[in-house]
Amino acid sequence: MRLGEGFFGRDVLVVAPELLNKVLVAGGCRGRIVEVEAYGGADDPASHGYRGMTPRTEVMFGPPGKLYVYFTYGMHWCANVVCGADGECAAVLLRALTPLDGVEVMRERRPKARRDRDLCSGPAKLTAALGIDGDHNGADLVSASHGIEIRDDGTPPPAAPTQTGRVGVTRAADRPWRWNVPASPDVSRPS
Repeated sequence: MRLGEGFFGRDVLVVAPELLNKVLVAGGCRGRIVEVEAYGGADDPASHGYRGMTPRTEVMFGPPGKLYVYFTYGMHWCANVVCGADGECAAVLLRALTPLDGVEVMRERRPKARRDRDLCSGPAKLTAALGIDGDHNGADLVSASHGIEIRDDGTPPPAAPTQTGRVGVTRAADRPWRWNVPASPDVSRPS
């Protein structure tokens, strides 16, 4: 079952851990979400929307259920799920997946990955493996525009996900807004 706007239109700190074990479908591939990070807006100095809306961050301000894709370090794409009320700036960074289907395609897109568990074990790795790039910014996950959607296959989120500070940010890094599936070998950095 594809997740609808009602799922995404809630508080980012509720949506983020509930995205764990959902299935991201894109580029002819599927992967189970095993690690995420939440980002708020005006009250979160680590968020791209902290200083308000810009052409780059416009998608982050809603409506919920859109994909916010941005370029980082001059070489990588990262994908975020827009959450909260329309006009509110909030998103969940998809940090890692367990590959499910389309593994051969993922290997072609990420030929330097030595093991399957390295295919999607980081935000830039998962976008590369699933073929997500800047052309997908603003894709509607609710209607599966651009062929990208998030599905619930009946696997519940973990009852006690691992929760830590965020990774790769200098501001508000201590906020415990990173969640992952305990003992998953596919997370970007073990907790």
